[in-house]
Amino acid sequence: MAELTFRNAVLAALAQEMERDERVVLLGEDITSGGVFKTTTGLVDRFGPDRVWDTPISEQAIVGAAMGAAMAGLRPIAEIMFSDFYAVCWDQVVNEIAKTRYMTGGQVTLPLVLRGANGFGSLGFGSQHGQSVENWAMCVPGLKIVSPASPVEMVGLLAAAIRDDDPVLVFEHKALYGGKAQVPDGEQFIPLGQARVVREGSDVTLVGLSITVGLCERAAVGLESAGISAEVIDLRTLVPLDAQAVLGSVARTGRLVVVEENPGQLGWGAAIAALAAEEAFDDLRAPVIRVSGGNVPWPVARELEAVVDVSPERVISAVQTLMKH
Repeated sequence: MAELTFRNAVLAALAQEMERDERVVLLGEDITSGGVFKTTTGLVDRFGPDRVWDTPISEQAIVGAAMGAAMAGLRPIAEIMFSDFYAVCWDQVVNEIAKTRYMTGGQVTLPLVLRGANGFGSLGFGSQHGQSVENWAMCVPGLKIVSPASPVEMVGLLAAAIRDDDPVLVFEHKALYGGKAQVPDGEQFIPLGQARVVREGSDVTLVGLSITVGLCERAAVGLESAGISAEVIDLRTLVPLDAQAVLGSVARTGRLVVVEENPGQLGWGAAIAALAAEEAFDDLRAPVIRVSGGNVPWPVARELEAVVDVSPERVISAVQTLMKH
C-alpha cells in the first residue's frame, strides 16, 4: 500500500498505462512541466518527448490532434486544463468524436481519453473556471463519462478509460487533488459502469459522484447520530450507468436523495430521479429529493459560494424531510 494524493493518483494511472502500452501518448497545455495541477510531473523525463506533447493554448487543436492520433492507431490522452473549456471545442467532441464509430459503421474506433479539472469545491475559481459540466456530456450519445471520488478510484477508473476502445471523458474534481488515501500496490483497474456501495444503510439511499460522495459519507455519519441509517452509493461513472446498483439500494431503503454539484437545472441527478420514478416507484416510500448546486453562474466570493454549493448539512436536511413521510 502507498499513500497517494488524488493528483498523484492521476500521475500513477498515466504512468501505469504508458508503461503497459507504448501506444499511449499524452498531449495538452504545459503538461511537460506537470500541468497547472501537477498531474503529469516527470512523465516527459520517463517516457520522452515523443510520447508527452506540449500544445498551443487551443482546445480545438488539442482535441483535433487527439482524434487524429486515435484514428491513426495511437491511444491518446488529451488534457483539457479546465472542463469549462470544453465549450471551446464542443463541436469536435459532440459532432465528430462521439459519432465516428456510428458514422463509419464500426469500422473506425476512437480509443481516446479527454481528462481535466472539473467542479466547484468552494475554491474561488469563479464562473469561467469553476463549473461542474459532466451533465453537458451525459446527454451526448457515444461518450463515456467517468468522475472518480478518491485516489483509489482515480487510478483504477482512469486505467479502464485508457484501455477502452471508445472515447471517454474523465472529470477530475479540482478540490480533491490534495486529498490522500492508501492505494494498493500493483496494477489497478476498475471496470467502467460498476458503482460501489461506500456505506451500507437501511433507511435512505444517498447517491453521489466525485466530490459529493464524500459529502454523502459525512452526512451519513451525522444522520447516524440521529438514529437514521443511510446507504451511500458512488456512481463512479455516469455512462455507462449502473442503474441496478441504485435500484437495488432503493428497494432496500425505500427513500432516495441524489446529491450533485451541478446546477439542478437538467443536472445528472434528474436522470437518476427519473430512473427511480420509472423503475422503482413501488419501492419508494417518499418522493425523491435532489440536492444540487444553485442555478446561477458560480460566484468567486467564498460567502456566496457557500450559499449555492452543496454541503453535508443540506443533505441531512433533505433526509430529515424524507423521514417525515
